[in-house]
Amino acid sequence: MSTSIPSDTLNTQTIAAVPTEPVWRLSVEQYHQMIRLGILSDDDPVELLDGWLVYKMPKNPPHRATTKLTRNALEAVIPEGWYVDTQEPITLTDSEPEPDVVVVRGNTRDYLDRHPGAADIALIIEVADSTLERDRTSKQRLYARAGIPIYWIINLPEKQIEVYTEPVVAEESIYQRRQDYQLSDEVPVAIAGQIVSRLSVLDLLP
Repeated sequence: MSTSIPSDTLNTQTIAAVPTEPVWRLSVEQYHQMIRLGILSDDDPVELLDGWLVYKMPKNPPHRATTKLTRNALEAVIPEGWYVDTQEPITLTDSEPEPDVVVVRGNTRDYLDRHPGAADIALIIEVADSTLERDRTSKQRLYARAGIPIYWIINLPEKQIEVYTEPVVAEESIYQRRQDYQLSDEVPVAIAGQIVSRLSVLDLLP
């Protein structure tokens, strides 16, 4: 389905090809300054990944429902001293992604002057449909390099949850272990190295 795209909106449909010449990568501070100056707004569908402004795909109803179901389920089981957030920025060394769901240390008032960083995060979750390839590759490398201990991909096309653990923090970072959970399984929720609950995969999918 085609839609009218404003000329001032960054969109993959407006990009003919990846440039072959060297291009300028943004630092996190430059990205923040663009937001402060109004160059980027909350309505711009981009996030900073590895120094690049990357287009965020629109959320369809199953994606929205899965995000809400997952947040509700986690809020019912996480221990005191942690909270669940959805689709809000986290600040990493050269990136500021906006994960679909994240479990963060403390409470929202602890982050009035900054976004949570890698050391504040127990679990990151991406809900994947059209973004599955990106979530398995560039997002996985990004989160592993930051040392995020556990990364889930809720894989809507294949109706499973992929749990990535044991990050290797290096230039070519990756999680050393992946375990898939099917509709009949329960996925463990681990916070700070302790399993605090198990959630039915079926209950998290729409």
